[in-house]
Amino acid sequence: MKAIALPSGQSIPVLGMGTWQMGERSRDRQTEINALKHGIELGITLIDTAEMYGEGSAEEVIAEAFTSWSKANAGRREQVFLVSKVYPHNASRQGTIAACERSLRRLKTDYLDLYLLHWRGSVPLFETLAALQTLQQAGKIRDYGVSNFDLSDMQEARSLPGGESIATNQVLYNLMRRGIEWDLLPWCQQHGVPIMAYSPVEQGRLLKNRQLAAIAERLGVTSAQVAIAWLLHQDNVIVIPKASDLAHVEQNRAALDLRLSAADLHELDALFPPPSRPVALEML
Repeated sequence: MKAIALPSGQSIPVLGMGTWQMGERSRDRQTEINALKHGIELGITLIDTAEMYGEGSAEEVIAEAFTSWSKANAGRREQVFLVSKVYPHNASRQGTIAACERSLRRLKTDYLDLYLLHWRGSVPLFETLAALQTLQQAGKIRDYGVSNFDLSDMQEARSLPGGESIATNQVLYNLMRRGIEWDLLPWCQQHGVPIMAYSPVEQGRLLKNRQLAAIAERLGVTSAQVAIAWLLHQDNVIVIPKASDLAHVEQNRAALDLRLSAADLHELDALFPPPSRPVALEML
């Protein structure tokens, strides 16, 4: 699996598995566990979650999947890159630490590879950053970062103690949502902060685009694979499509091997134009 380096030097895979809405329906639990296990077997060892997802249930699903995979394959914790996020209303100095401890218990692990502030709330950033540094010093997390931060948020955070160690910014980024290319993406690339792109197929809406489907058909792949491959060709971008069943996981992994030509990229730019002016950061 191709990987890039976070500012700390820690290596992170460029393709992962998202878990939003997992753990919310008991009838889907085994399907979700099997999908995550299969993804790990295919080399997709980055798993993204949050305490918000199913109010912790997604983290429990991941723990079951990892435990099952580990027993069957003599797998070790360090072979999987775990990311979770803290709610903004839990992001006080003590609240962040307590939330992280709860996530660790649900995930049945001693540490997170990456811990993010899910979005900005009313708690001062300096307080959250102080808590994240405490967790890092205690070995509870290896790196920390943010999610859904626009350029001004990133600039402010970077100016605070501990801000220069922010490892990533996880934001909405796909062919239909290219606003970050105007200022946020260049700034992050300039400062060596990778972008983690969530919702790469726009919660399935991209798959309904007939022109994108025509490009995919010509290339002999799916629309989702084109959308993911387009993100993967960007510098310092990590992609975390949802991994809810075996077919999705296999399609996502195959996207890693898809190489879009200059002509393909030009056609996608014409179909989904880059921003021509500043665009407010979008969220889903």
